[in-house]
Amino acid sequence: MNAIIAVCHFCELHGPRIVYCTQSFHPQEHRAVDDEDALSDVSAGHLHNRSKAIRHGSFSSTDSAAVTSMKTDLCEGCYSVKTGFVSHDDEVPISYVSSQHPHHPKVFSMVRQACLRSLSCEVCPGREGPIFFGDKQQGNVLSYTFYIQDNQARGFKRWYSIIIVMMDKLYLLNSWSFLVPNLQLVIKQLQMKAEKVYTEEQTRCPQKGYRDSIYPASFRFQRGGNKPARSLKELTDDKHIFKMLHVSFVWILKACVNRITETSLEAPPTEDAILDTERLEETEEGFIKLYMRKSSPDKENPDIDSMDADPNQPRFYNLQNVMQVLGYLNFHTVAHHIVIGNQLIVKGTEKQLVKSMLEVLKGLLPKGCCKIIPYSEKYEESWRCNFLGVPLGVLLPNHILNSEQFLLIEILSPEEGPQDLNSYEFKISSHVILPDKAPKVLIRMELALRNTNLCYEVIEQCLICLKEEWMNKVKVLFKFTKAGGSRSEDDMKKLLQVVGAKEEDKQLLKFWMTGLSVQYRNHILSTSMNMNMVPP
Repeated sequence: MNAIIAVCHFCELHGPRIVYCTQSFHPQEHRAVDDEDALSDVSAGHLHNRSKAIRHGSFSSTDSAAVTSMKTDLCEGCYSVKTGFVSHDDEVPISYVSSQHPHHPKVFSMVRQACLRSLSCEVCPGREGPIFFGDKQQGNVLSYTFYIQDNQARGFKRWYSIIIVMMDKLYLLNSWSFLVPNLQLVIKQLQMKAEKVYTEEQTRCPQKGYRDSIYPASFRFQRGGNKPARSLKELTDDKHIFKMLHVSFVWILKACVNRITETSLEAPPTEDAILDTERLEETEEGFIKLYMRKSSPDKENPDIDSMDADPNQPRFYNLQNVMQVLGYLNFHTVAHHIVIGNQLIVKGTEKQLVKSMLEVLKGLLPKGCCKIIPYSEKYEESWRCNFLGVPLGVLLPNHILNSEQFLLIEILSPEEGPQDLNSYEFKISSHVILPDKAPKVLIRMELALRNTNLCYEVIEQCLICLKEEWMNKVKVLFKFTKAGGSRSEDDMKKLLQVVGAKEEDKQLLKFWMTGLSVQYRNHILSTSMNMNMVPP
């Protein structure tokens, strides 16, 4: 996160002062660092110079003018560390440096202004708690003001604040819910340590508590005979307190980045992507439930299952492979039946070959239109599946042969044993008479599949685009028919003309309507109901 975290306190001698800060340094970039990008763009060269400055307790000549007064007029309460701490992130090339003051003059100026405002004019209700302020010039600040008990302070309190300064206002505000609770944890640790020291000192010197009753509230914060402030090390009695703060601030900076990631959305989610999301069932604990199909004797044949282990058994890999084996005319017939919703039944003794054929052919349809049973020992009704694989010996019921819209493919193995796909015989039969003209989307799919100049990865993306294009036409048709009331035949013809469809596409559009996601259906139906309820 391109931000800096600093601990500030109100010194009775010097006013608001920066005590300690942590910031990230990015690797060398081959360009000069612009002062306006100081918070978000510090090079490794600056980090190297900064390390030298920390070790020698000095700053560059440019920085010295900005911090001269703070360097020459530091009391014990304003001082934190001499050399500081450095942590390197192995996952990404970023280093985190903690020191007394920021090195870069622009960053120092921003943090100093934020420190002044956090402990003076920017006050939240009750004085303790988080507050946001800032502008484009001086940066945006999340400030958390708190007090630490001190037995030697006026009012027994020393006022501190932890500030986070960055240029990105939206990022800082969106991180509020993460940053504030984690800052509270750090502050709570400091207050607990200081309270323990305060209690021990009160036990040793109980007469100091008498001051609380004789001095008015407005006088408690004035200077007195005690020293202006004690350091955090003394207040908490922890010589490693700044090391603890370094670790905490580094974790906050890194974790705040990891919790928000950028995702490049090239387009709205497709219908297939929405359906995949809808099929995931989330439990109450937030886990995704995975379903595993159990094998049963009436559905699976153990002898056939063992064939899946044979890597040499022929199988189909893509639609081009199926077109090559079946021939263009046979493939066109099979594909036409599939895209208009007729049931495809594939018979064969070799389960892997049957399953691979069904898996490949379902790529012609949107996911929502595919109901597949890869291999069953008996016939399954068309309302249960439109892709069905069965052994050769399974007989189709008479009522199915006489009435159902289906296409049957029988795969006959060669007598000499399986060699390659061309050695098999594929018998295609159906009593359904197809229309003379095929749907337009099928013709365009076949043109892509027959294009020998394209690799299959490109063809696959082309098929996805074609299916999504026609699913958009289906959405228009669904809204027109289901959510728009009664429509005449003339209205339907006009709609088809508007969306670029013809009469031969109507059967495909109606079947593909069954593949719409539940999310889209509910949205259209609820919108339609709300419109109908609005009085004229």
